[in-house]
Amino acid sequence: MKGMKRMAVMTKVKKNFVSPANIGTLEPAQKSKKVAFQTKELNLWYGEDHALKNINLDIFENEVTAIIGPSGCGKSTFIKTLNRMVELIPVVKISGDILYREKSILNKSYKVEDLRTRVGMVFQKPNPFPKSIYENIAYGPKIHGIRNKKILDEIVEKSLRGAAIWDEVKDRLHENAYGLSGGQQQRICIARCLAIEPDVILMDEPTSALDPISTLKIEELVQELKKDFSIIIVTHNMQQAARISDKTAFFLNGEVIEFDATDKIFSTPSDKRTEDYITGRFG
Repeated sequence: MKGMKRMAVMTKVKKNFVSPANIGTLEPAQKSKKVAFQTKELNLWYGEDHALKNINLDIFENEVTAIIGPSGCGKSTFIKTLNRMVELIPVVKISGDILYREKSILNKSYKVEDLRTRVGMVFQKPNPFPKSIYENIAYGPKIHGIRNKKILDEIVEKSLRGAAIWDEVKDRLHENAYGLSGGQQQRICIARCLAIEPDVILMDEPTSALDPISTLKIEELVQELKKDFSIIIVTHNMQQAARISDKTAFFLNGEVIEFDATDKIFSTPSDKRTEDYITGRFG
């Protein structure tokens, strides 16, 4: 009976979440793929609150890794450790290690400015600067010393094309970015991220404030971007995780309960807590 019940649950999961054409599979040559990020026994405290507990994860190049789990489980905290943004909170204490390209980013000699150039971030709500579309994209390159107008023009166009929004804004480059729709603003923020030529893009619930059409455009964009970038996306949307990610990590109470190929997580999870979460029993 238990076996039949489990089969019924997993059939329901597949029906609701799994799209074989869209979700990633664990490749046989996985061991030969390069690791972008590696966390080793990563622990983090907010004062006395133990928010991350012994996190060991390998994030591979040119893949989309989804981080799922209920609110308050450590998802956003985790990705903010990867660009050390979490350190802006004074009461934070971290132990363990985080390796980026095999170098410890927690080492005092590792410059946080260099890290954030290589590891870009897109936030939950679109946050364009109160400037023109052009100046939003050119801001990062200018900070890094690029002043040549021709080069800046090329970067702006390339970045907007990379974010799949060039055709929509090419005749509005000198208008305020606040005049765009929410979905367009989010793609402007992605273009702004691309302009500094990062290696990894962190996305913290990037579509939660968007309508379904804008969400679809962002999801399609993510699939294109993974050809050139490693992407880590926090999402509450199970269908979204199933549609766009190659790997999925399920977080619960600051721990990684399960981490595997997305199709396995959503069809035959190894841990009952994972099964309970993705089938809607809690969260």
